[in-house]
Amino acid sequence: MVPDDTCPTCGAQMRPRTGRFDHRVNGEEIFVSGIPHLDCPRCHEKLFTLEQMRMIDQGAYEIYRKKYGLLSPEEIRAIREKHGLTQAAFAKLLRLGDNTVSRWEANRNVQTAAMDTLLRLIRDLPGSLAYLRRRRAA
Repeated sequence: MVPDDTCPTCGAQMRPRTGRFDHRVNGEEIFVSGIPHLDCPRCHEKLFTLEQMRMIDQGAYEIYRKKYGLLSPEEIRAIREKHGLTQAAFAKLLRLGDNTVSRWEANRNVQTAAMDTLLRLIRDLPGSLAYLRRRRAA
């Protein structure tokens, strides 16, 4: 049996470390700090658990949302639920892919600034949803 902390590249014993890693969000490189991982002292190979990879993804999404003042997953869900729409129906109304709203609400992706503006219009301007429904039917 090979120990879990053995480097898959060179076979050295890896060491626990904390580091700063980048992740692309909507085409922009975002850096997330404080991510635990294993690091090889010999060849510098890095290993991450699935949970550590999620920490990078979600940390980058949070940093990006804060940087651009975007709605949170909870705020997006509240807008959709206020209008009694399923994720699929909301996505169709917004002319998005079937799973896009689900990804936003589960913090697995981030809306663009333009889509964030549209979501805010739906939230803040009475009649905007009816307008979108009419346009969708056209």
